[in-house]
Amino acid sequence: MGAQPAFLVIACGALAREIVALRTLNHWPHMVVQCLPADLHNRPEKIPEAVRAKIQAARGKFTTIFVAYADCGTGGLLDAVLQEEGVERIPGAHCYEFFAGSAQFEALAEAELGTFYLTDFLLQHFERLIIHGLGIAKHPELLPMYFGHYKKLTYLAQVESADKIAAGRAAAERLGLDFEYHVTGYGGLATSLQHASAAAASSVTTSTITWQN
Repeated sequence: MGAQPAFLVIACGALAREIVALRTLNHWPHMVVQCLPADLHNRPEKIPEAVRAKIQAARGKFTTIFVAYADCGTGGLLDAVLQEEGVERIPGAHCYEFFAGSAQFEALAEAELGTFYLTDFLLQHFERLIIHGLGIAKHPELLPMYFGHYKKLTYLAQVESADKIAAGRAAAERLGLDFEYHVTGYGGLATSLQHASAAAASSVTTSTITWQN
């Protein structure tokens, strides 16, 4: 039998690419990543129990469990589940906050409350998650209902790219919003995973990524 995996990260699917990159950069072969569907961002009320199910299924299989979600619109319900389960998560209200850092995110929010944020993942899947996921593709009349109170689209880039900036600008134009971008890198995601990894047991196993549909 192989060594028991030391460290499980239960992650939002929107963070999978960044977590894999950080695992490689930091040489964390003992980190196992299990991703829930990114589409849950459109149904945040389902996130707490989906995370709970993952935690309970992992009991006894890992020495440490960490949740790579912010509150993500659950209104504190995710924190209530995690307190019951004795598991920690990344601090912050949204992934935008921990990518940008609390101070910068607060400054951005104060500068313009009516801001819609995109990350690398949300930009890549803009059509699927925003245009189709919110029903705008079939019902264009929904666009002003969803975005009429926004004034600006801010793209928080994890990896700077001229093509991505152009795509972000096009997304802003499609929504009728002003465009702004900031390069954040991995921000607080890297810090939180470093702390969680340091706290994990030292046993090592080959890590895998699984998806729940």
